Amino acid sequence: MTVGDRHYWRCQHCQATLLAAEQLPDPEFERQRYELHENDSEDEGYRQFLSRVVEPLLSALAPHQQGLDYGCGPSPVLAQMLQDAGHPMALYDPFFFGDRSPLQDHQDHYDFITCTEVVEHFHHPAQEFDQLTALLKPGGWLAIMTSFQTEDAAFANWHYRRHPTHVTFYRDYTFEVIARQWGYHCQIPRRNVVLLQKS
Repeated sequence: MTVGDRHYWRCQHCQATLLAAEQLPDPEFERQRYELHENDSEDEGYRQFLSRVVEPLLSALAPHQQGLDYGCGPSPVLAQMLQDAGHPMALYDPFFFGDRSPLQDHQDHYDFITCTEVVEHFHHPAQEFDQLTALLKPGGWLAIMTSFQTEDAAFANWHYRRHPTHVTFYRDYTFEVIARQWGYHCQIPRRNVVLLQKS
């Protein structure tokens, strides 16, 4: 599939749509774009946006669970919201919280991991899901928020596709396949939110 000067391919297994490898943005360009984000912890609208994933996740969690905010960005508001709810949080972001110690020697370590507006940036989704799954305890939760792709006819004009660092696009069916392949139970509690529980 070609849209303008950007080329995409469709995974025939899971129906994800991925930007061609040769057109993936370089890290410096990505960092510059992410530094433009204004995710203020005092912005009630932004906190309401994050509550779309926080509320169903908190309903699933037992008290005092250890979490990891993976791809937390420069202002980890989501992690603060979860910490305020009683869940200690570790942080990792390749651009802003680059200390990899939360990812190392921590197999089966976390009770839950959040990826909010992150998975659409994955250049190598299978490798990322391998890593995330290894970090989760059995029975742990992977909470994802991303805009789901709908019909192909709308893809060219879709605002989410036009963001220059968004490179992988998922359908609800994609997450059902991810759940089967990586050993999760899949829930979609609300639009654009997925909760995957590790078997």
